[in-house]
Amino acid sequence: MTWTSDHIKWLIDTGERLKTADGKDVEVWEFRHEKNEAVLSAWAKHFRNHYCLDTEIDFLRGKRTRSDYLTTIKFPNKTSKLGPGIRAGDFGEILVADYLQWRFGCWVPRVRWSLKFPDESTKGSDVIGFRLHNKDGKASTKDVLFVFESKTKFSSSTSNRLQDAINDSAKDHIRIGDSLNYIKQKLFDKKEIEQAQRIVRFQSPVDMPYEETYGATTIISDEYFDAETLASADCRKIPKSKKSKEFFPHPNGDNLVLLIIRGSSMMALVHDLYRRAADEA
Repeated sequence: MTWTSDHIKWLIDTGERLKTADGKDVEVWEFRHEKNEAVLSAWAKHFRNHYCLDTEIDFLRGKRTRSDYLTTIKFPNKTSKLGPGIRAGDFGEILVADYLQWRFGCWVPRVRWSLKFPDESTKGSDVIGFRLHNKDGKASTKDVLFVFESKTKFSSSTSNRLQDAINDSAKDHIRIGDSLNYIKQKLFDKKEIEQAQRIVRFQSPVDMPYEETYGATTIISDEYFDAETLASADCRKIPKSKKSKEFFPHPNGDNLVLLIIRGSSMMALVHDLYRRAADEA
């Protein structure tokens, strides 16, 4: 899938840092999106292709228009009970995938969104990226696996979404095997054999160790940004279950990246991006 990066230039490191309850730094970035037609159109195309490649839509849509096919079959529904939340979640995951590719030079396979039901979240780790140290692809102990969880807050709620992201990130070391297999299988199904083979390197950490970087990210609309609540997050207190009063520390707390991305009117931006992605198909 073609990579476009103009919209990611709207992502600015504010230099602001929060401290969690256990003393970890949280980077605060701002997404300063603008009404730039060229950038928004390029971004909409990039966004649309996560769900359905432009080269495949005419075969898949049948007798529907492209816009109708995308809106009713592929994209989360704007007005259903779950749709807006799924839209926000998908948007956050794709933005984090773009962030990993842009900031860390990762290869981030975009296979998570194309075959899921519209108003349904995909299981497994949210965003996985890979950085190979050697250009020839030969395995190195300096290779890096990035595993990031993404949570959004574009409407009113009492939940600390940074804590939610941390809690989910604590499960990633358990489900990474399933997530890697899912990515490899999807690439294989798409006949991307060379790319699928890259995943194999990260499925054998005992034979050839590699570095791991875990991350917990929350994307928040400015009107719901509360620094005090976010800073109350604690990587030492991961609940063992939703009802349990027992806690355990994040298993990768020592190499956990904590990130907040804030921006104005984010839900309106999300809906506009989906509309544009459908209308300009």
